Amino acid sequence: MQIFAANEHQPVTEDQKHIVVLPNDADPLALDLAGVERIDLDFPKFTDGRAFSQARLLRQRRQFTGEIRATGDVLIDQLVQMARCGFDVAVLREGVDKADAKRQFERFNAFYQGDVNHPLPHFREAA
Repeated sequence: MQIFAANEHQPVTEDQKHIVVLPNDADPLALDLAGVERIDLDFPKFTDGRAFSQARLLRQRRQFTGEIRATGDVLIDQLVQMARCGFDVAVLREGVDKADAKRQFERFNAFYQGDVNHPLPHFREAA
């Protein structure tokens, strides 16, 4: 997963038709994906996890292979779960250190449950 500091992310402009900013209350199953290369999903506050579900639906049900980017109130303790749900890029909220964020992936590097990248649970892959 790529991690950007808040100041490294540029807001989407109207002429960037290949990028979709999907509101939290939008149905990702109804989204027209023709020509879409990137979808920005917003976390308006860290307690609002609807973007996790949207990312997973886009990856698994819609088979979206473009970039899914997390924006908004993104905390470092959410990053591993974001990657497991299908996010490619996370834009950290203001004041969060990128080095601290990258260390999360060293701390948690194996899982028993399946996810979008490894759908089978650990015991099935090991068998």
